[in-house]
Amino acid sequence: MKRIGLVIGLLLLGSAHAAAQQVPSLESLMPAGDATAAGRIVQIVILVTVLSVAPGILIMVTCFTRFVIALSFLRAGIGLQTTPANLILISLALFMTLYVMAPTFDRAWQNGVVPLMENKITEAEAYDKISAPFKSFMLANVRDKDLKLFSDLAQEHLWPKQNGGAPSTAPPPPPPPAAASELGLRVIIPAFMISELRRGFEIGFLMVLPFLVIDLIVATLTMSMGMMMLPPTVISLPFKILFFVLIDGWNLLVGGLIRSFA
Repeated sequence: MKRIGLVIGLLLLGSAHAAAQQVPSLESLMPAGDATAAGRIVQIVILVTVLSVAPGILIMVTCFTRFVIALSFLRAGIGLQTTPANLILISLALFMTLYVMAPTFDRAWQNGVVPLMENKITEAEAYDKISAPFKSFMLANVRDKDLKLFSDLAQEHLWPKQNGGAPSTAPPPPPPPAAASELGLRVIIPAFMISELRRGFEIGFLMVLPFLVIDLIVATLTMSMGMMMLPPTVISLPFKILFFVLIDGWNLLVGGLIRSFA
């Protein structure tokens, strides 16, 4: 977990690195040199800020979003409000994320963090080498439509127009990149996030359908028997749980979610 946290911190910070082989203290993460006290304070504040938003970074650049949305839809489809608990669902999604993202974390650690800690590469080179595996992972799972959307928005933002619709006198934006791998993280990350949200909702829709069929059958039977005052969900809940257990739902769901990133 220490290695993963350090990789995530260096992914956005790019300017903090260790001066020794190990990381015994916060000062060892600061670059060596005769920096002023104010400069050291700013560096420490930036580092602590990045580490504090590490969970958000984990959500943005990994497959955690798809997993937690699918598990939430499963609980809602069965009709259970607090079972499994949020802690269990998030922990399961987190470990599934670590399982899928392990090769990406290893490449970022070996290619970027280790050479940086050994002073073999500069901070700028380390940032590129650390972010490259995450960019490759996101580009392999992002929809082309979402990527084009944010790429076009980035080009429009670089060339604003004056009031009245006339083009501004600012220099024209650079030509669009020839390949998706040349796009920056500010384009890839939001495109990847909305792609994961879409896929998570698609998976959730497919999971809810069988439980909806069970609810409809039970509601029809209770209405035909004249049991108006008995909520159909009270009767359908044990049948939905039994159905999910008989088909070995946890195995099918977790296996399908992990294989969706193969």
